[in-house]
Amino acid sequence: MAAAWAGAAKIRAAIAARGKASIIVATGASQFEMLDALVGMADINWYNVVAFHLDEYVGLPINHPASFRGYLWDRFVRRLPTPLRAFHYLDGEGDVKAMIEAKSAEILRHAIDVAFIGIGENGHLAFNDPPADFETEKPYLVVKLDEACRKQQVGEGWFAGMQDVPTHAISMSVRQILKSASIICTVPDERKAKAVQAALQGPVTANVPASILQKHGDTAIFLDKPAASLLP
Repeated sequence: MAAAWAGAAKIRAAIAARGKASIIVATGASQFEMLDALVGMADINWYNVVAFHLDEYVGLPINHPASFRGYLWDRFVRRLPTPLRAFHYLDGEGDVKAMIEAKSAEILRHAIDVAFIGIGENGHLAFNDPPADFETEKPYLVVKLDEACRKQQVGEGWFAGMQDVPTHAISMSVRQILKSASIICTVPDERKAKAVQAALQGPVTANVPASILQKHGDTAIFLDKPAASLLP
């Protein structure tokens, strides 16, 4: 997949230049094919890579089918040909405040080489739903999920109904995502077409959080034809 090849090139370049790379990894249906291709990159020395978790639900156990910790272990970490130097998971159980403080301090010690992300049906980045906070410098924060975001999770089959979807999540902030040297944004499916159009062609606004990617100097957005169907 083109997104995985582009991201892998960034990882290889960082390792060649500095002996290590730091990345951000997203979850969700939009990342299935990209992650499947990325874990097949046998020429990357993954032991020189440190990875950070983009977002996670508050209060969801790791054995729940929608757990992003479980997703990342199953679809990424355990499938790598060699182990990562470290993967910094977000744990939405227990003392969330202390966990956020620890993970925020950790990510600030790293210059992120590439962030693998997607765009939500409501235009969100990570779990920064509209209107997103474009100003906070906090690396991670607890956010309230809007109805459109929660409906998307049901629509993708992660939860049986709205009553099962958590109301809050831990999210990497918009400004922290934008600190990444490169951003690889993978957005398949016609369900995302309106969000893609607004993010790429509309004004930069907190009401379409992904529109902030227009301000980033090295963002590559990979779309399938249905997701790009409303673009010229």
